[in-house]
Amino acid sequence: MNSEELRGVLREIADRTVAFRASRADAPHQPQCSYAQARAAFDAPVPERGVALATLIDELAALTEPGLANMVGPRFFGWVIGATEPAGLAADWLTSAWAQNTGNAHATPTASACEELTGRWLLDLLDLPREASVGFVTGATIANFTCLAAARGEVLRRVGWDVEADGLFGAPPVHVVLGEEAHSTVFSALRYLGLGAKRIVSVPVDAQGMMKPGAFTKAIERLEGPIIAIAQAGHINSGGFDPFREIAEAARAKGAWMHVDGAFGLWARACPDRAHLGRGLELADSWGVDGHKWLQTPHDSAYAIVRDAQAHRRAMLIAASYLPEGKERHPADYVPELSRRGRGFATWAMIKSLGREGVAAMVSRHCAQARRMAERLGAERDIEIMNDVVLNQVAVRLGADMDGAKADGLTDRTIARIQRDGVCFVGGANWRGRQIVRISVISANTTDADIDRSAEAILGAWRAERDAHDQ
Repeated sequence: MNSEELRGVLREIADRTVAFRASRADAPHQPQCSYAQARAAFDAPVPERGVALATLIDELAALTEPGLANMVGPRFFGWVIGATEPAGLAADWLTSAWAQNTGNAHATPTASACEELTGRWLLDLLDLPREASVGFVTGATIANFTCLAAARGEVLRRVGWDVEADGLFGAPPVHVVLGEEAHSTVFSALRYLGLGAKRIVSVPVDAQGMMKPGAFTKAIERLEGPIIAIAQAGHINSGGFDPFREIAEAARAKGAWMHVDGAFGLWARACPDRAHLGRGLELADSWGVDGHKWLQTPHDSAYAIVRDAQAHRRAMLIAASYLPEGKERHPADYVPELSRRGRGFATWAMIKSLGREGVAAMVSRHCAQARRMAERLGAERDIEIMNDVVLNQVAVRLGADMDGAKADGLTDRTIARIQRDGVCFVGGANWRGRQIVRISVISANTTDADIDRSAEAILGAWRAERDAHDQ
């Protein structure tokens, strides 16, 4: 393919992309085909001969778009997922076009320099220790994994065990202390690291899912040896925050490593009117946070932040004779992958596009919109808002005056109706023994009008299911 042919195809893709994004405000917020239908549509033998690029792009779009959720739409509240704003999208396109494997600074010095600068920006925006190292990873799961790998190595090193060299066989046991409602990605990371999802000390939580004051201190006091403590900034249902200062003081007294899972909640520190929620978490040793949530970067964007850069690098370092070292910062030294795209460019673009003021304003707006949604829904006689809406999460209990089993069934049917109607998209969860509607307000495209329209759609679906059941 020559340059003119490539330019024509890429222009067509650009036009298609613009049209797709422009249509999202009024498009249904749920996929228009099922998995079975999508599987049948894609089903075909291996092609014997190649086809023209323009032809296959048309076919790929035709096969794919009916089965996509409207995650960039203004009324997608199903999960904590940002909308991939234009600056990040454009930078991501360039990243793909540059086609660089950016693990080593000697091969791609600009990618490494961009990550180094952008890491400093992130530490500044989140007001975290400026000496910390930042690894650009794919999501909160790997951010937690990377930070906890550094934690595992360091707490064992302090008792004379080199886990990077000798593994876990025969190593002193590592105690892990966390809240009863820690996010599932934390348990996944513990499994990956050989620490076990069940070999933990579980701390009781309050009605918002956060560790009870005093409970963490009591739990850690009786432990001896290497300890990792894990706190949470932004509970997945309530949006709540653990008592970080108390946890940090108790952890420090025991020589423990404190990690904060802050996938979306850590961004509260970038917003003056929400920053108080994260007070004290700067005392931790590591933090995991997503870019593809509140920063609105494309997916596969998150950050593993570790106060002790040497512990971080020891846990992740990949050494080989063909990989020159030197004094430069090599991106692969701080993440699990050697082969990886230039993840820093999209983050740089989004911070450059929004600026400190734009990030703060967006977080503040979404938190206010979550409160607006809670007020609209909570005004209904038999709907209870189960959480204190301190951030962007709204946990909605339908049928608050009904028998639990009856309300749970109606809640599931209401969620299904909302998703079928397609005005907005919400998800469900089981929390505190009840089925709830879980609403996450985090798309940069969401307006107050979208909140009001979505609240009416949710109330309409609930009333229809409730009335149908009562007849």
